[in-house]
Amino acid sequence: MVDGGWALLVLSFVALSAIDYQNSLLPVAAFGLTLGGLMVVRRRWPNATVVAALVLGLAQVLLNVPPDASSIAYLVFVYTGAAFGAAWASRLALAGGLAAGPLTYLRFQGDADQHGSTTKAVFYAVLLSTPFILCWAWGRLTRVRRAYLVELEDRAARLERERDAQAKVAVAAERARIARELHDVVAHNVSVMIVQADGAAYVLDNSPQQAKEALGTIASTGRQALVEMRRLLGVLRTSDAAGEYLPQPSVEELPDLLDQVRTAGLPVEFTSTGEVRELPRGVELTVYRIVQEALTNVRKHGGPGASARVAVDFGDRDLNVLIEDDGRGATDEKLAHGGVDGLGHGLIGMRERIGMVSGSLDVGPRPGGGFRIRAVLPLKTGK
Repeated sequence: MVDGGWALLVLSFVALSAIDYQNSLLPVAAFGLTLGGLMVVRRRWPNATVVAALVLGLAQVLLNVPPDASSIAYLVFVYTGAAFGAAWASRLALAGGLAAGPLTYLRFQGDADQHGSTTKAVFYAVLLSTPFILCWAWGRLTRVRRAYLVELEDRAARLERERDAQAKVAVAAERARIARELHDVVAHNVSVMIVQADGAAYVLDNSPQQAKEALGTIASTGRQALVEMRRLLGVLRTSDAAGEYLPQPSVEELPDLLDQVRTAGLPVEFTSTGEVRELPRGVELTVYRIVQEALTNVRKHGGPGASARVAVDFGDRDLNVLIEDDGRGATDEKLAHGGVDGLGHGLIGMRERIGMVSGSLDVGPRPGGGFRIRAVLPLKTGK
């Protein structure tokens, strides 16, 4: 519609020009109608339109058809080449615009101004080319602005895609975290329940009181496991429901964990050195889960008569956690940790937790037998 309006404007100029060119109406009308037709299709075929306009302008000069009001269309075609055409069409439009001034002056004003100075001729030639140069510059500015807007739209779409991808990554990371939590909770509590159930079955006939205590431990351990599993699964349901469950376990709850392990039949020695202070929630949970997983592995793979030692050292910059046992040989326990039982998630989960808080993990056999796990977690000294 816009280009059709431009075409109507050019045709109206043709009609006005007919008043002044009574003796040469046919060529003026032919050029005007052709320019109007090119105006309609200039956006659809910009390159072809620029070439056709250049040929038409040269023909007008060769046929000595003086420019009139309809010649404003040539300015639009120079703009079209710069704004919508290919690179070669834009350069061709600029060259045509630069040549339009001198050719028009020499062809239609040279004979009437034969005695004029060269400076005057150059001045008028440059003056006639100036509108074409300005239209070409306007077209280039339009192209740059359009490319800038396209880039902004593409960047916005790319950022939206990246945001969606980051959301998916965050969801996957959260699910992986919950899977690690479930693994630690289930592995620890179920192993305690199995040990207590075996002990209750062994002493049921000879010591009913001990069997009753073992059954009570099984019940309390099972309830604790259910509470923690509900808390974790509540995160999957809704973030609002997560606040209804108990908070994440921390270093302060390590004595309770060790008491539970001792009740299950594994002697554990616990020492804490350094100035005890509040830790980031991620570090608190990491320490608790590493100790829990390490003691679970000792119970599962350490063999009869095994004992363990847990040491926590609060340093100025780091928190050192050491868990070691005197159970079976390192080879058997290392194989068990690596997944002889088909699981193999214990050490993997520890490394993932340590990596999330930028810590380091060292695992391996102890001299003389047993296994050692040492974790170093960096602490922020300032706020």
